[in-house]
Amino acid sequence: MAGMAERDDPEVIGRRVQQLRTERGLTQRQLAEPVYTPAYISTVEAGRVRASEPALRHIAERLGVGYEELATGRPAGFATELRLRLTGAQRTFATGATEAAAEGFEFVLAEAEEHGLMNEQADALLGLGECALETGDLQTAQLRFEQAEQRLGDAPLPARVPALRGRAVAHYLAGELRYSCYLFESTLDELNRTGMHDPDALLVLYAGVIGPYMDMGAHARAAQAAELALALAPQSGDPALVARMHRAVARTMIAEGRTAEADASLAKASELYRQLQTRTELANCHWMRGYLHAQNGDYERAEAELREARCMLSAKRAALYTSQVAVELADVLHRRGKSDEASELLREVISDLTSERGALHSAAAHRLLGIIAEDARAMDAAEEHYVRALSLLERAGAAGDLADLCRLLGDLYRRTGRVEAALDAYRTGLGHRTTPGTTTLGPAPAQPPL
Repeated sequence: MAGMAERDDPEVIGRRVQQLRTERGLTQRQLAEPVYTPAYISTVEAGRVRASEPALRHIAERLGVGYEELATGRPAGFATELRLRLTGAQRTFATGATEAAAEGFEFVLAEAEEHGLMNEQADALLGLGECALETGDLQTAQLRFEQAEQRLGDAPLPARVPALRGRAVAHYLAGELRYSCYLFESTLDELNRTGMHDPDALLVLYAGVIGPYMDMGAHARAAQAAELALALAPQSGDPALVARMHRAVARTMIAEGRTAEADASLAKASELYRQLQTRTELANCHWMRGYLHAQNGDYERAEAELREARCMLSAKRAALYTSQVAVELADVLHRRGKSDEASELLREVISDLTSERGALHSAAAHRLLGIIAEDARAMDAAEEHYVRALSLLERAGAAGDLADLCRLLGDLYRRTGRVEAALDAYRTGLGHRTTPGTTTLGPAPAQPPL
């Protein structure tokens, strides 16, 4: 709160009083009467005394300004007006106008910094972090969330959870699965061990950690996080959090073969997002439903859902998410016998996906291009794509996907007569399969008393 401390300093207030008095052509005696003396006004203006609230209110009335403006330098109602601007930027972001929302958040941040409003600074930085996630600028997103957390350094941990969650998601999208899990788990552990069982904070974290768990192969922990999230949902008063939770939980249900329950969770999430008019999250529901239909072998419906998701995200200029959906769509197109269209789609987006930006989907794109090349008997091209995918997955630590890729690479080596290389690939794959994420993440975090 350095900004507020400076503005409440007696010398700062004294200079403000002197400036306003001079502008209005008043003497110290005219400002003081009838309650105070000119000498007292002189000591206030010199910053030698901290004026009491009644004294400041008297001076403010004589100067024709509000008490808040005199004491802090902010016009009356400024904080309320700024909060309204912040809410407007948040609504703009929800409707899909990311660039306009970012401009709104930047305005709020600048005004809040000028006037020392730390909570408004933190909220504006959170908004800018979400905008950066939306556009795929993950380094900027990490920076903005870190800055938001710094502004809230003295706040209780539940208040800092949205910033921590944002950092964890940014690292997850960058392919840093283990560090993402560490951020989620360490925060959950601290909340639960210290008795700060804030249901919204816990719901944010349990819903957020499911994706990294699943991609690391830590399915048992993902399922447990989903169960805890479902148990916490009735205690939350935030429908957006509940909707996000239902979308995340659906992924564990799909993995467990509980497709009807997964579909029901996605239906609940979609309805909540329609009510909230949150376009990106609604697009993500279409994305997840497409994935669900693909897992069930209903590729026609999967294609329709994924095309809808891609169209909605593209309209919002959500570049990273659009590219990720395109990879999922290409997989479905290949399964429907549209391999040429799938290849063309993958080549369009693969340059946008790197080891630092969408590592898992970049690996998936190379894996699929390898399969398509192998089907076309282009073995050298297939091997090149598989090796690129392997490198990306090893960096991310995605155990389940690594095991599957090693099997594909081993099969390729075997078909081309390289038996020893095939055996090495199979052994590597078995090593990843027998070392699931649950054995490499350390002890599970403490749980809330549900």
